[in-house]
Amino acid sequence: MANSRLNKLISYLKPHQDKLYWGTSALLVVNIIGVYIPWLIRDIFDDLQDNFAYKTLLGYVVLLFVLAGIMWCIRMFSRVIIFGIGRQVEFDLKQRIFEHLLKLEPAYFNVNTSGDLINRATSDVDNIRRLVGFAILSIINTIFAYALTLPAMLFINVRLSLMALAIYPLMLFTVQLFSDKLREEQLDVQEKLSDISELIQEDMSGISLIKIYAQEDNEKKAFAEKNKHLLKANLNLAQTRNLLFPVIGGIANISLLILLWFGTADIEKGLITVGDFIALIIYVERLVFPTALLGFTITTYQRGEVSIDRVESITQVESKIQNNQTSVNLPVEKVKGEIKAVNLHFTYPNNNHPVLDNLNFTINSGETVAIVGSIGSGKSTLANSIPRLLEIESGQLFLDGIDITNINLTDLRQAIAYVPQDSFLFSTTIKNNIAYSDPVGDIIDVEYAAKQAQIHPEIITFPQKYDTLVGERGISLSGGQRQRSSLARALFADAPILILDDALSSVDNQTATKILENLKQEKGKTVIFITHQLSAAQNADRILVMEAGKIIQSGTHEELFYQEGLYKSLWQQHQLEEILS
Repeated sequence: MANSRLNKLISYLKPHQDKLYWGTSALLVVNIIGVYIPWLIRDIFDDLQDNFAYKTLLGYVVLLFVLAGIMWCIRMFSRVIIFGIGRQVEFDLKQRIFEHLLKLEPAYFNVNTSGDLINRATSDVDNIRRLVGFAILSIINTIFAYALTLPAMLFINVRLSLMALAIYPLMLFTVQLFSDKLREEQLDVQEKLSDISELIQEDMSGISLIKIYAQEDNEKKAFAEKNKHLLKANLNLAQTRNLLFPVIGGIANISLLILLWFGTADIEKGLITVGDFIALIIYVERLVFPTALLGFTITTYQRGEVSIDRVESITQVESKIQNNQTSVNLPVEKVKGEIKAVNLHFTYPNNNHPVLDNLNFTINSGETVAIVGSIGSGKSTLANSIPRLLEIESGQLFLDGIDITNINLTDLRQAIAYVPQDSFLFSTTIKNNIAYSDPVGDIIDVEYAAKQAQIHPEIITFPQKYDTLVGERGISLSGGQRQRSSLARALFADAPILILDDALSSVDNQTATKILENLKQEKGKTVIFITHQLSAAQNADRILVMEAGKIIQSGTHEELFYQEGLYKSLWQQHQLEEILS
């Protein structure tokens, strides 16, 4: 697992290896100068001890100032480069996650909440950015610091150097002792943060429902509970870190005490000079910071490890619906619109009963077909199967005689304009929502689609007309306006096949009938109209009646009306409702 995470980290850095080379080279130069300055100070003390002169001292001070300035500039350059790599990796990962999510089938989002996915694409990616920025900078700097400082210390005095550094293995053991605990606590924090993100996203989407049922207090309690769990997880993590880091710092400073105790005795014996002693003190102090920083680096690494796992768990998911090696292209201009089902069968996971049970039908090119039936009869599942929003086995569903599982997904979906039950609108203008399939489309075409959907007269009464912002999920529009705007979006796409899945349930019967009449005038367009509004369905060329996943009746309104069966029962119920209303 650790090697897998390391390989992933290397793959994140690979596109930016040139910048990493320059940043690493700059850090090497910084550390070379950082090791040279104490050595120079050593020589200064020894030189001035024998021949003190203000002019010589001034020259040394200027030289030290210049070296320190050069080191500071190069250090800043290395930080900008390496931290910049972290930001670039963050950009790459967010782009990769978003593009991958767009490839996944809708069913994936039914079992993975948007709040958790958003948290992984933001908070977890931010942790990885710190890993490839701060952590890598610290690790490289620590390696260079030890590799260059240790030889200089040993050259001055082997015994004192080894005694001063003898305590460091204890520091590394302490870090290792806390590492598993830090990883578990960091994972707990990330999961609790995801829980809060999910609740906020859910409540913001359902704010109207919360107010209708006066559930503000319950939602406050639910948030307080999750927030309390997050606080506890953060406090546990902070407690572990606040215990670890002072311990590391204390252990590191013991080495300085050892050097002070034994170093002064060696000066008295003449084993080392004052300059040697001062240089060793500076060198030990130089190693204290990167070693103490190792604790923070380990924490950042623990966070990064957890976040790499959480991010990769998204990107490693393979879409169940994708093109196969034998997929054929079907340009939209060549689509006629004939749809044929042969023993069409579908069962949802963890469900023992088929939702579509061996359906057989043919919808001819240019035909308007209404599909009616009781709730739960499989109408929406049928609608979702045609554009392959569900994974249907091969040999069951055909478009113009071609198995839909063998048609390029992009071509298949460009041939179908689908208006689902949930009339989703983006948080932008009405024009942008209608022209979604072609953002640079002409306003004349947008208005024509709106007229066909019977929404144009209402749009022009808005203060900003087609530039009116609809709000999140179209909240500023009524249910009927959202549905007709969604229909206008589908009509603007001008696909040869149009599927309406109960997309006019919030529209009155008269308007729905008028819309269907407009659709029938669109020559050559195949329309599948799933509805409970039988007054609109009666104008279709043909009606399919579904029950328990099967087509139990088929024919025109007149033919079905004179047959004993479900359609007649539904029609009589519809007529009674009309009379009562």
